[in-house]
Amino acid sequence: MASDRDHLATVDVPNPGRSASPWRHQESSSFARHVAPRDAHTASTNTKDLTNFLNSTRVESDGPATNGTGNFKPIVVGGAPAFAVDDGKEVVCGPLLNYRRMEGNVWHGSVLIVTKGGGKTQPFQPVLNLGRVEVSQDAEQGLQGEGFHANGAEVNQSMGPDAAIKSDHGIGITGTCLYSDPRNTFWVFPLTCDVLAVETKWAYSITEVRYQSATKPKINYFFVPAINESMRIMFHSCNGFSVGTDGVVKSVEAASLHSSGTRPDPPPEKQNERVVTTDTEIRTEEAWSGPALWNDVVRRHGLTPFHVMLGGGDQIYNDGIRVDGPLRPWTDIGNPKKRRDYAFGETLRQECDDYYLKNYIRWYSTEPFATANGQIPQLNIWDDHDIIDGFGSYVNEFMKCDVFRGIGGTAHKYYLLFQHHLAPPASTYTSDAPQTMEAGPGEDKYQLRDTYVAEQTFETEPSYIMGSRPGPYVAERSMNMFARLGARIAFLGLDARTERTRHQVNYPETYDLIFERLRHELGSAAAAGTPFTHMIFLLGIPIAYPRLTWLENVFSSPLIAPIKFLNRRFGFGGGVFNHFDGSVDLLDDLDDHYTARTHKKERNTMVERLQQICAEFSVRITILGGDVHLAALGRFYSNPNLHIPAAEDHRYMVNVVSSAIVNKPPPAAIANLLAKRNKIHHLNHDTDETLMNLFDKDPGDSNKTVASNHVTMPSRNYAMITENSPNNHAAGVNGPRGGDGEVATNEFDGNDGHSFLHSGEKNAGTKHKAAIPATHGKGNDGSLDCCINVEVDQHDREGKTEPYGLNIPALYYEAGKYGSNEHHHIRLHGSRPGTQPSTNASASEAGQ
Repeated sequence: MASDRDHLATVDVPNPGRSASPWRHQESSSFARHVAPRDAHTASTNTKDLTNFLNSTRVESDGPATNGTGNFKPIVVGGAPAFAVDDGKEVVCGPLLNYRRMEGNVWHGSVLIVTKGGGKTQPFQPVLNLGRVEVSQDAEQGLQGEGFHANGAEVNQSMGPDAAIKSDHGIGITGTCLYSDPRNTFWVFPLTCDVLAVETKWAYSITEVRYQSATKPKINYFFVPAINESMRIMFHSCNGFSVGTDGVVKSVEAASLHSSGTRPDPPPEKQNERVVTTDTEIRTEEAWSGPALWNDVVRRHGLTPFHVMLGGGDQIYNDGIRVDGPLRPWTDIGNPKKRRDYAFGETLRQECDDYYLKNYIRWYSTEPFATANGQIPQLNIWDDHDIIDGFGSYVNEFMKCDVFRGIGGTAHKYYLLFQHHLAPPASTYTSDAPQTMEAGPGEDKYQLRDTYVAEQTFETEPSYIMGSRPGPYVAERSMNMFARLGARIAFLGLDARTERTRHQVNYPETYDLIFERLRHELGSAAAAGTPFTHMIFLLGIPIAYPRLTWLENVFSSPLIAPIKFLNRRFGFGGGVFNHFDGSVDLLDDLDDHYTARTHKKERNTMVERLQQICAEFSVRITILGGDVHLAALGRFYSNPNLHIPAAEDHRYMVNVVSSAIVNKPPPAAIANLLAKRNKIHHLNHDTDETLMNLFDKDPGDSNKTVASNHVTMPSRNYAMITENSPNNHAAGVNGPRGGDGEVATNEFDGNDGHSFLHSGEKNAGTKHKAAIPATHGKGNDGSLDCCINVEVDQHDREGKTEPYGLNIPALYYEAGKYGSNEHHHIRLHGSRPGTQPSTNASASEAGQ
């Protein structure tokens, strides 16, 4: 059977800009660009087309005099501007704002926009105007903005109430093309902002572009902390709906705006219209109010702005590719061997590429998520739904099939573009192009036809800790991240998906690279006199969480085998088994967990290495994790028999479990079952772990859980973390060590994890100071206030939440103060000299 590649090699490749109609006597505007383009890197920023000229005297300015609401309108024919050309100025997605790093007194970030149309060269190169905003005192409250100085000229926009905004620091940043094909072009603008002695507000706008939404802000604002302050952090995960939410599926085509590509264009009068949503999509929206919690995020950001937004994975759900997308014929194949042997040729690759592109454009343009994207700088890792549900956790023989490797590469392409603002590899995996089937620079001329791909730069981007070799199913290296979140908080994001298999999360050498980098960064900061006191460790999945080994045993039991046979032969129990490798559908989710038996050893070793980092640098590590669609608060801590107060305990690490911000939660019965399984586990002889009693009540006046469940909350949620800065001299809220007092009189001495372990946990919940806006982050002891904001009512489109708070103390570690309590440390790659091998191998397994 001839492959797609063979077919393409034997036919004349059509002109990508050719008119679709054989009766037209004039070629399309895209053909005009094709034959006489202007290079993307030398195009003039002053391009004016005929439409703008004709409309220049008919459209009022955007200045404050008319507020842009006059009677004059552009010349239109059939709902579209007359003489409309695909001029590369129409923004179909963005702006998206990212944070990268801080170096000295310079903040580094980037802005991304996606414009309609493109190819090897571009007719237009956008410019971003960036300026530091100075606001008059009487206009400080509720300011939306009117203008700012950029390149010495004020940019006037009627965006809100009258206000005096000015800056003498404006600069123009020319966009760099990351990727462009006939459908869309990705432009990135690198930002650098000076960090001052006070918190600063920055404004940016992009000139000469058109946004599809009439309500899209022309100017966006973000905030940079003072040089001696840490960032205010927002954390979220599971930002989308799973396939089958309320028994319905959201269609990509139904909710997306048309973007030009290989598929036929709609009639001219329909090209600028949003496709009418389907009944099933409307029912999903009504059931869960869409991404309602982002309204709450935007509200809180307006009151006290976040400096960074951490995405813990599943920023987008691409699972629909197998339900109403191009993988539907593949998943409908009943024979597992035929499914494994299915080719991922060029035609299927193009269809999957188109699906991921359109799904990203649709979701990242959905309000109010889109508003947050343009105002709060992001740092993201990815997880399975950014690719497809369970990717990496199915059996190895099936994960190695062409289709999984193909969509892994395609999803990675758009993960780099949308979530990291980086150029992707020139080509992705196809089974009919041998040069793309192994890692390396295997460029495919068919994928690069009328396509521009910038040179990859993440090798030189200091934020990334790149894996040493490609992943087993995604032929790319893992992208782990380190960054400074202001003055005293470090950040480490672990890419736990690129290298994942059913039996490993990351390669051993990747852990060595990460811990080597950690020691270098923490040591350099301490040597410079600016030590980190906290480190945020971002994972896709919780690490301190109830065990579900008993459920794994059931699903892996030989008793399941006859049912699996009946499923393969007759479709019996179809909803119980997944569509990929025929295993029990929940088994891939269980295998994803760090607490799964296949990952137990790797998990324990990682936690012990983190404990060594805490002791070596006296830094408190707080772990963030999502994935499980409910809120919880796990923590590791020293065995109570060691009598170590939490403020001096290097083993005390909180795992904030915040999930999901959009996806539906599990049934209350599941949350209650997990609460009953909340035992005290023993990581090793000296380290215990369990969930904390955080939820003193259900949100609002609801009854979501049983009265005995205070540890899991099955409601949508997100978290925020703020340092109690030592510069808050007048605060007087906390003592120097969170109020723990002396060991002899410590009221928490000897407590186990079912009780509160220090004063910052006492009264945790809705009445804790960390849950109250007036006192959240207003202390001065260097601790962190953590708050999980939980949705009150899923039918409330405003997304109102109830906050649950606790305090995480800074670490005051003194080696040897509490005796020889480090005897459990094992000899690890990169461990400190003098660390003794463990004599408690069996103890490390205890309680698992």
